[in-house]
Amino acid sequence: MKTAAGFLALARGKIDRLDARLLLQEICGLTHALLIAEPETTLSPEHWHQLEDLLERRAAGEPLAYLLGHAEFRGRNFRVTPDVLIPRPETEELLSLALSFLAATSTPRCVDLGTGSGIIAISLKLEYPQAEIHAVDVSFAALAVAKENARQSGADITFHQGSWYAPLAGQRFDLIVANPPYVAAGDPHLVLNGLPHEPQMALTDGADGLECIRAIVSGAARHLLSGGWLFFEHGYDQAEAASDLLATAGFQAVFTKTDLAGIDRISGGRLP
Repeated sequence: MKTAAGFLALARGKIDRLDARLLLQEICGLTHALLIAEPETTLSPEHWHQLEDLLERRAAGEPLAYLLGHAEFRGRNFRVTPDVLIPRPETEELLSLALSFLAATSTPRCVDLGTGSGIIAISLKLEYPQAEIHAVDVSFAALAVAKENARQSGADITFHQGSWYAPLAGQRFDLIVANPPYVAAGDPHLVLNGLPHEPQMALTDGADGLECIRAIVSGAARHLLSGGWLFFEHGYDQAEAASDLLATAGFQAVFTKTDLAGIDRISGGRLP
């Protein structure tokens, strides 16, 4: 007889126990409390076969978030698929910075470039409802995920398909935020920690890791209102280059902010 305890035993040594438990809960609709109280709960043949498949995929390195179909960001669950990046804790720092700016503006217009699953745009709208939020992505598949997340969360977002500023002709904003691809081509990190399963176009620009940042910084002045801000996430070793790009583009009050691990992670500046 196939039981919850039997699956946990099968998974032992192959994947983390927590991962195995989360798969059980997701596929079988079981709670953590029930698994503790009734570990011999019988699983249907269908659920057992699903779990066996997911176990092998997880053991092969596929990210748990893709197997579950969702991931947490800032206390909320968002749908994720292999068409979008899995949310990272450091991106919460970018969101917090954006919210601190929005709090000083009554009815701001903000655009999230390269929105992916929509976590930044949706979180901004939910936490500052009076803001007008736009979101851009070049990927139709990513936008489909973001739109579904917005629908499920009740966030009113205007979505645009296209590369960076291309679909925003004539529009200006108080704030531009972005978490662009910033990993350099050939970086050894791209083959670690499940990254081969994530969309490569959202991770690397295929060049030196700064191509997308250059495009975002160079085009920002045409889409920011006077005194508007640009904030973007970047790699651990790109703070100096990011600051130079901002200064060259005429931005003032240029800064770099560290993430929770103390790593340079976010840079930005204000348009005069």
